Amino acid sequence: MAVVTAAFVCLMALTGRAQDSVKVQRDPVPMPTVSQDTLLKHIMNLSSETYEGRMSGTAGYDRAVKYVEGVLASYGVEDITEQEFKVECNEVENCKFNVYIPGVKDKRVFTLGHEFCCAGMTGRGYVDAQLVFCGYGVDSKLMDDYAGVDVQGKIAVVLTGLPEGHVLPQSEVERNTTLRDKARSAERHGAIGLLAVNMSESCLPDAPQGRVYCGALPHLGTFPILQLTRECGREIMSGESMGLEEAVAAIAADKGPHSFALLKKAEIDINARYRSEARTANVVGILKGSDRRYSKEYIMVGASLDGAGMQGETCLFPGADINASGVAAVLETARLLSQPGYRPKRSVVFVLFAAGEQQYLGSRRFADMFPKLRRIEAFVNVQNIGYGDSLLVLGNAHYPTLYNIAANRDTFPGRHNIMRGIEPTEPRGDARVFDAMRLPSLVITTHNGMHHNHVATDIWENIDRRMLVIGAQLATETVAELAEGLYVGRSPQSKGYRYGLIQY
Repeated sequence: MAVVTAAFVCLMALTGRAQDSVKVQRDPVPMPTVSQDTLLKHIMNLSSETYEGRMSGTAGYDRAVKYVEGVLASYGVEDITEQEFKVECNEVENCKFNVYIPGVKDKRVFTLGHEFCCAGMTGRGYVDAQLVFCGYGVDSKLMDDYAGVDVQGKIAVVLTGLPEGHVLPQSEVERNTTLRDKARSAERHGAIGLLAVNMSESCLPDAPQGRVYCGALPHLGTFPILQLTRECGREIMSGESMGLEEAVAAIAADKGPHSFALLKKAEIDINARYRSEARTANVVGILKGSDRRYSKEYIMVGASLDGAGMQGETCLFPGADINASGVAAVLETARLLSQPGYRPKRSVVFVLFAAGEQQYLGSRRFADMFPKLRRIEAFVNVQNIGYGDSLLVLGNAHYPTLYNIAANRDTFPGRHNIMRGIEPTEPRGDARVFDAMRLPSLVITTHNGMHHNHVATDIWENIDRRMLVIGAQLATETVAELAEGLYVGRSPQSKGYRYGLIQY
């Protein structure tokens, strides 16, 4: 995977950032209003079971690709292509998870998609063994959650993340955080499976949270990894030496392990189909500019198309807000800019990225594969605009002029939909890739909008219509103004940069 080289960083410190300026200030070009019905139609389609959560590498994602290609083509977008590349893909076909309580004849049957889900890159197989609580699953000389407990042939129960106030250096943090890291540590100590209790504050305690990325390779092909809701974790640890909250508090207080064997046993049976190199693709289309002088310059607008997928028949992560809402805004921008009288002078590149759920691999591949990258003056990224209390536009720390163009379009309906007064922000998500090349980038998203982050409740019925409309309108108007040719986003030096590589 590409990385930004030290030489690249040092060179940027000497040469400075992009120009990020406008040639001549003038009144913004008025734009028609986005259609709420059209936006919702796209979101309803893409979050339906037809697309099975749109996980990159699956047939459901491929169907989503064909859907957005058809929409773009119907709006007159040309040169629609698929940038193919390979990704890890793990399709969970079914999973059984039961817990046995000592002295109780009946077992507790947990349901996939209700009390738990599988880790995105879980191994397959069957295990039946005693449970052992191992704190945060940290395996370090500074903090060893496996000290004093025997997990040989047993199932480790751990907490996601790291304990509050931990003293691990960054090198230790990186290898003790992801579920694959925790699973590898458990396996080294002899465990045969892992139950990870989701402690993320971004997720409700009773909602399974889907995650595709689980950490670096290698894949643990026959080592089952489940991610439990906090409520599920509480139930499993009830009646034991310590309850869940008691164990978390003890670890935080002592800055050390509080591991112990549970009385309960668990049975896990996972059937999953893993492929190390599944085909996926970005979708790229171009709306050619109307002015001969400017049509060879580009403004790019894009969003992640993929989602967290579907597991078995009872666990669907619809991804209505994350990120069908962003995709809908990109498609609506294409519709409005293609209308007679609104076609911009510059050409506009529309990109729907694959593998956003896998460390934004799709945007990295776009940066490697798009032949006219040096002609792009700015990138507008739209992510998760269907839920939250206000709009958030990220990137003002690096590109203040670009940010101000968006802020000046913040007029629909009324004013001040964008949250202001915050600390300077940097682009994130897909936009980080292009920011690293000093291609001016903004992210249009929402504040406090992660309530349905990768959970089953991320359905179109929970979309905030007002937030969706103002976010899509802001994206469309910002792209329209940038495409008029006045904004000069890049310095001559930045046009020679490549992601992770310098070219002159």
